[in-house]
Amino acid sequence: MARKRTRNSSRKKRRAKKGAGRRWLWRLAALLLVAAVAGVTILDIIVRNRFAGAKWELPAHVYSRSLELYEGRELALADLRWELEQLGYRQVDRVRGPGQYRLTGPQLVLHTRPFRFWDGDEPARRLRLAFGNGKLRTMDVAGNRMSLVRLEPLAIGGIYPDHAEDRVLVRLEQLPPYLVDGLIAVEDRDFYDHRGVSPRAIARAFLANLKAGATVQGGSTITQQLVKNFYLTRERSLVRKGLEAVMALLLELHYSKGEILEAYINEVYLGQSGNRAIHGFGQASRHYFRQPIGELEPHQVALLVALVKGASYYDPWRHPERSRGRRNLVLEIFRDQGLIDENVAREAKSRPLGVAERPGSSANPYPDYLDLVRRQLARDYREQDIRTAGLRIFTHFDPQVQRRVEQSIASVLTSLESGYRLEPNSLQAASLVVRTGTADVLALAGGRKAGYAGFNRALEARRQVGSTIKPAVYLAALARESDFTLTTPIDDSPLSVATENGETWSPRNFERESHGWVPLYEALAQSYNQATARLGMELGLDSVAATIRGLGYDGPLNPVPSMLLGSTAMAPFEVAEMYHTIAAEGFHSPLRAIRSVYDADNNPLKRYGFETEQRFDPATMHLLQYGLQAATREGTGTGVYRYLPDDVAAAGKTGTSNGQRDSWFAGFVDDYVGVVWVGRDDNGRMPLTGGTGALQVWADAMAGLDVASLPFVKPEEVEYHWVEPYRQRLSGEGCQGARFIPYIRGTAPERKGPCHRPPGREIIDWFKDVFGL
Repeated sequence: MARKRTRNSSRKKRRAKKGAGRRWLWRLAALLLVAAVAGVTILDIIVRNRFAGAKWELPAHVYSRSLELYEGRELALADLRWELEQLGYRQVDRVRGPGQYRLTGPQLVLHTRPFRFWDGDEPARRLRLAFGNGKLRTMDVAGNRMSLVRLEPLAIGGIYPDHAEDRVLVRLEQLPPYLVDGLIAVEDRDFYDHRGVSPRAIARAFLANLKAGATVQGGSTITQQLVKNFYLTRERSLVRKGLEAVMALLLELHYSKGEILEAYINEVYLGQSGNRAIHGFGQASRHYFRQPIGELEPHQVALLVALVKGASYYDPWRHPERSRGRRNLVLEIFRDQGLIDENVAREAKSRPLGVAERPGSSANPYPDYLDLVRRQLARDYREQDIRTAGLRIFTHFDPQVQRRVEQSIASVLTSLESGYRLEPNSLQAASLVVRTGTADVLALAGGRKAGYAGFNRALEARRQVGSTIKPAVYLAALARESDFTLTTPIDDSPLSVATENGETWSPRNFERESHGWVPLYEALAQSYNQATARLGMELGLDSVAATIRGLGYDGPLNPVPSMLLGSTAMAPFEVAEMYHTIAAEGFHSPLRAIRSVYDADNNPLKRYGFETEQRFDPATMHLLQYGLQAATREGTGTGVYRYLPDDVAAAGKTGTSNGQRDSWFAGFVDDYVGVVWVGRDDNGRMPLTGGTGALQVWADAMAGLDVASLPFVKPEEVEYHWVEPYRQRLSGEGCQGARFIPYIRGTAPERKGPCHRPPGREIIDWFKDVFGL
């Protein structure tokens, strides 16, 4: 009996243990179920929040001005073809669609692309253009004359997120008809049949890999690939693979196949451009072919689809044969799936890869100008928004002007180094070109090497400006119209000035000669230091400083005597703003790079309108412009006319700092104000002056732009007289020593004299001849 009780007791204990074990397992299962549900719920929230919100941090894309075509425009056929090449247009034997052109002698058939501008949509058009003598002679569409057509602007750079991804979003309807179906056929032929994970694809890949003895095929669906790239890291583990499968199922639960496919097409990694990752077919098309994706032909589409398997491994520039083989395999799949027929497949396989000679999406081909854009954007937008909100930024940048400036810097500096036997690449330069009147910055070069993102000398390099400051001294004088005219005698004899620190400042002329009493315009044109210093001291340093400020300079300014001869250090950008005020007849306008900003959906955010303020009397500025024209006709700037025709009126001023460490030229012609600085980065001495260095770059660039005379309009308060400048008396046309000189009404000399002039001086009436005054 006792033994029986013992056995019963043992059974009860075992049953109790088993019951406790079951209860523990149930509890564990319940906990695991709760954890799984919680985990799936969290994953579901992650999937929906990311996919429904802003899916990507979109870079800001920056655009140039658009090239306007109209009959009579000064435009060489070669320049138009260059710009078409930059835009990715292709020369063909027969024009079939947008992005193509055909050339026949001086005539060009061009099919433009559609583009959404800041002020409306420009449709695609098929144009017939005829050129002659450097002009667009006729332009018609289907036999009808067109008054104006705009080409799409050039993408000149981008401002990228911290992780340096670049993409251009596309919609499914924008894609070539066989790209979507071809991508599905190659990457996930069961896409429309599975719910995110395809057991059939996994089994098919397993058998293929087993048969090959290596991994030759993957079983991931397009949805899984999207999850892997969109949500997860590149870690390879069973846990990550499980997360990928669950998230793919959740993604398919909430979103349509079209939404998933469109996201994949915009997310997939397709290459690298420097430190930037190329994501999505939209950006990849521009990167490899320099064309919008809608223009691609079958062999090009197949190459992009081929790159999905491994963009680095099949890189068409580094591994062309490997890339060609993969592309042809994709074309065979296209054919087998009935997307293209046998003839199309055969023709496409025979074609070269068709990639551009250089990437069409180089990060920032014009980094110096982009620096200025970023500066001006920073006043109105947070850095995070600039980098990630997909802004579309339209600027005033003119690729043709930039091209000419870059060519002039490269060729002239090389020539100077050779001619003066300087070490190659020892000279540096910076330059800006600004549209007169509107203050639009058309071109900006921050250094000698085009496209190099380094130290931007045009914005950052502050160097002594030398004699380029002198117009401010003479403007301060001419503003006192009762005391000074262009012919007021100025003493160019040696002088010494006691400074506040007890030292003596004794400026000398560059050629170490004195010229006695000279007319004011001549002191400016010949850049006499002694005359300028004496005039500035008479006017007062504060008066000259106020004039410099009025012209637009707001940087550091120390009102000491040496300021009068350019001891102040300025950046070329600051000098350009001052000279624009002179060229704009006394109206100051802040220099601007940006025209307008739009968001990713093309909604306008901000217009950067024209701002101006009259700071000087146009009549006074008219007189100063005369003096600056005299500087280029007979003064330190005469080298300009080694490049420009004699009938082009140009105005400008050279500048050379102490020790010839800086060479400057600032000047203007019809529509352009240009500033050039040449020097050494180590601030070393050079054998160059403003006239033998920077002027050469400026004049070469302007000659290449085929400029015309500046629009020199006489204000109502100004009247012209024939005058003997050295004798301060009225003369007559054709008299010896007579000049045709402007005066503010009531300030001309009253004394009349016989035709007389100092020996050795010739009649100078270029001013009257050029302007017909």
